[in-house]
Amino acid sequence: MRNGFHSINHRLFLLFLFCMSGILLIVSLLYYNRTTEQYHEKISDLSQKNVAQTAGLFSLLYEGYDSLSKSITNNFEMIRLLNEKTDEPAIAYINEQSITNIIGAIFYSRDDLVGIHVITNRGKIYNYGNSMNVLDSDYPKEEWYHQLRDSSGKLVWLGVYAHSLIDMNEDSPVFAFGRQIYDLNEHKPIGIALFEVNPGPVLDALDNLKLGEHSEVYLMNQQGQVVSSLTEPAPVLPNLPKLEGSRNMVVEQKDSGITVASRLPFSDWSVVSVTPRQDLNVELVETKRYLLIVISILIIVSAVVASLVSRTIANPLKKLIREMKQVEIGNFRGMVNVSSYQEINILVASFNRMVSRIEELIERVKVSSVSEKNAELHALQSQVNPHFLYNTLDMIYWLLDEKENDRLGELVLSLSSMFRYSSEWKDGAKVTLREELEQIHHYLTIILIRLEGRLRVETSVDERWMGIRLPKMTVQPIIENAVKYGLESLKRQGVLKLYTQEVGDVLKIVVEDNGNGMNGERLAWLKQSLNRQIPRESGTGSSGIGLQNLHRRIQHMFGERYGLEIESIPDEGTKVAVVLPLPMEGDVS
Repeated sequence: MRNGFHSINHRLFLLFLFCMSGILLIVSLLYYNRTTEQYHEKISDLSQKNVAQTAGLFSLLYEGYDSLSKSITNNFEMIRLLNEKTDEPAIAYINEQSITNIIGAIFYSRDDLVGIHVITNRGKIYNYGNSMNVLDSDYPKEEWYHQLRDSSGKLVWLGVYAHSLIDMNEDSPVFAFGRQIYDLNEHKPIGIALFEVNPGPVLDALDNLKLGEHSEVYLMNQQGQVVSSLTEPAPVLPNLPKLEGSRNMVVEQKDSGITVASRLPFSDWSVVSVTPRQDLNVELVETKRYLLIVISILIIVSAVVASLVSRTIANPLKKLIREMKQVEIGNFRGMVNVSSYQEINILVASFNRMVSRIEELIERVKVSSVSEKNAELHALQSQVNPHFLYNTLDMIYWLLDEKENDRLGELVLSLSSMFRYSSEWKDGAKVTLREELEQIHHYLTIILIRLEGRLRVETSVDERWMGIRLPKMTVQPIIENAVKYGLESLKRQGVLKLYTQEVGDVLKIVVEDNGNGMNGERLAWLKQSLNRQIPRESGTGSSGIGLQNLHRRIQHMFGERYGLEIESIPDEGTKVAVVLPLPMEGDVS
């Protein structure tokens, strides 16, 4: 994983992706911030326009309600009747009916009226409404009554209420307003007129200020009290903006939302709109969601583009690296064919020319060294044959000297096969393991006849390796040394094992005995002689010559990595392994 992360492909991919995504995110962030500022500016402008429009609606309502209230307070007949005093019941009844008729005529002149109540200073009450009136006798204690008594003749808006202020039978919401009734002749107040109308127009005017679903709109009096709102109960608002001096409108934008306050032109009342941030950001949330979708798509596109660009650079380099690894293990046959950027094409062309040149030089070295290797090979093999012939003739001599046996024919036959096998050195002296084991069989026949039951041979060679190629006379010198120096003088039963082992990418042909073994000094000298660290002439005996020759022949054939491995323990035995390259699939004949 770490190597993959540090590859040029991943590095280029991440570089392109981060650059493209970074630019995209920065542009999107700047666009979003600018859009947010413009949106808030538009919201502020819209709020001011809505407030101005709402103020106009309230002005129209005020004018209509003012005209309605004056139709009673400026009615001279109504004022005369209210001021007239009589002790005659009939006249009093007629006057009361006349006042009621005047109020009724005004009531039916408008569809939005719920009730009209005229209260004189003497305590007389005249009503006209949609139902039979049941008046609240405690009305003089109510705040609205004192507001109207102290109004000096101006129209007083009392606000929106859940039910009638004075009529206990009227449960529907009402908008209440009124004014004092003056006797214009004597210039003194004679009573009050209370009007209760349908609050729909007022609430609709307030609803016009809403900027969102959760906006709250309030109508406030001079004392800062909420006289009408779209929420019940009316809240306490301590942090509303102040309309001071000549300021008729204030717009405040905070983290919690936007607040707009405007003074109504006909009184000291004001309308306030409070819109939370969640309503203001509805379009911004949609814009943000749209940007996120677009950014996600563009990042995916950027990843695809970054992947394509990085691959156009990294893939030719990967091909070049793979071919370089082939050259590293000795394969000079491959050529890299890519079509990429000019610099990479030049690099690949230079590599191909270099590999072709190296291959030519190697072929020249091979041709020049073949004759030298063959000469050295024949020289080494010529040292093996006389040594082998001497030992064989020696065994035949001692056998004939001790006693004559019918097995002599078998012995001579095996000897003949061995001479024939060892005298043929064609095609670089390469044979199969099967042919080598047949030769070993003849040799062991001779050895077993000589030792007369003092040796047991165990062979375990996998059939898969019977066809591998190896130098002729590879195993026989090892067995010969094992018998002569390890098993021949042994006082106990001797065991000779021949088997194969697959270890990693090498094949080992192992000859193991339970003979005398070698001491540490002898084993060290033998290993040094195999590695050519000491000359052969400096050895303390001749047993190492055959093994040295065999070790060098294997290295000539397969390379310096291969050859012989020797392990030995005194009085326990010796193990010699012939290390060969594991054949590739199809190499075994």
